[in-house]
Amino acid sequence: MANFQYTGMDASGKAVSGSIEASSSQDAIGKLKNMGYYVTSIGVGRSSERKKQAPSTKQATQKTPAKKKSAGGININLPFLGGNRIKPKELMVITRQLATLIGSGLPLLRALKVLEQQRKGGAAKVLNRVANEIEQGALFSEALTKFPSSFPRIYVAMVRAGEAGGALEAVLSRLAEFMEKEAKLRGKIKSAMAYPSVVIVVMIGILTFIMVKIVPSFTKIFEDMEVGDLPPTTKLLIKMSKLMAERSYLIVAFIFALAIVYRVANKIKFTKYLIDKVKLRLFIFGPVISKTIIARFARTFATLITSGVPILQSLQIVRDTVGNEVISNAINEVRNRVREGEGISGIMLRTGAFPPMVTNMIAVGEETGAMDSMLEKVADAYEAEVDAAVAAMTSMLEPILIVCLGVVVGFIVISLFMPLIKIALSLSGGGGEGTGSGGGD
Repeated sequence: MANFQYTGMDASGKAVSGSIEASSSQDAIGKLKNMGYYVTSIGVGRSSERKKQAPSTKQATQKTPAKKKSAGGININLPFLGGNRIKPKELMVITRQLATLIGSGLPLLRALKVLEQQRKGGAAKVLNRVANEIEQGALFSEALTKFPSSFPRIYVAMVRAGEAGGALEAVLSRLAEFMEKEAKLRGKIKSAMAYPSVVIVVMIGILTFIMVKIVPSFTKIFEDMEVGDLPPTTKLLIKMSKLMAERSYLIVAFIFALAIVYRVANKIKFTKYLIDKVKLRLFIFGPVISKTIIARFARTFATLITSGVPILQSLQIVRDTVGNEVISNAINEVRNRVREGEGISGIMLRTGAFPPMVTNMIAVGEETGAMDSMLEKVADAYEAEVDAAVAAMTSMLEPILIVCLGVVVGFIVISLFMPLIKIALSLSGGGGEGTGSGGGD
């Protein structure tokens, strides 16, 4: 029997520590679990080294290939081919329920089992596997790292911080709130884009019908009436109509090729940087995109800092999750300078990627020691600005789309009727000349 020193959390999430006699670390973990404790570290005697799962060799062999796979470049996730994962919306609900269960005094493992029983499909399988990992001695955060498609890096980092600080319930509640606000922001943008998307689809349908059905009818009329040389715009319209009617597969192939090129370009660092830079400067859409990114940056950074994640690790996670290469590069520069001992706000100002209001608020947060609350205020302010920018974008898009539809339809109408007007003029001119010559004779 050996004496093991341990630290962990009780059922209410409070930090506990002490010593226990057991034949092995696994036996000690089992005894502590029976006592209702969740172990975060364990060691023999006075050492406080991190507890290790009994089949450590098996863990190493499982983790090494995963690292090699991520270093290989492209990682394709095809859930419809049997992959099991938890969708972001469902993860938000699970996190909120898990925080509630743990706050009610339920041990983590039992709470996971309860949530597993309430779900079906991939979510239930993932929760079951996470529970099995914990039963075998793994930390909750370590178990989550086995399922990167279900639990993003920010999720794992915050859970790890909650384990270390003995405040897992508070961290899970904060995570759920964070995901709810993210989902709310995405929902506002999607709902605002619903109307323009419907208008665009209707426009494409109308134009396709005109080009495939109406224009060929006029082309046949022109051929029957032997119009002769057609105006350039009419020739262009007829060629486009024939292309859409007879070789529509070329258009479909071209659209697919563009989509593939765009996706490949988004995988290459240099081209992704250029694409993201263009996105920030787009007419109408640029302000919405930039404000959304700043709001996400501030909200994520604030949530990580409040949860106890170290600044450098928080900056790294924000850099990888912000979703724009231009802002990511700026955050990376901030992180490198902070590592050397500089302040955050000054570096952010020098990068030129962040608005003055953001850098000034962060500067105040650094001076007062309340950076997390300042970042929360920045996030709230920019989310309100996103609402206003989305409303402005929608109000501008509606007349622009109507004008575009009118221009295109006007072009088609003029191109089709110009030959008919030419025929009518020639017929009326020809009839007038014939009448005049007959009276002279």
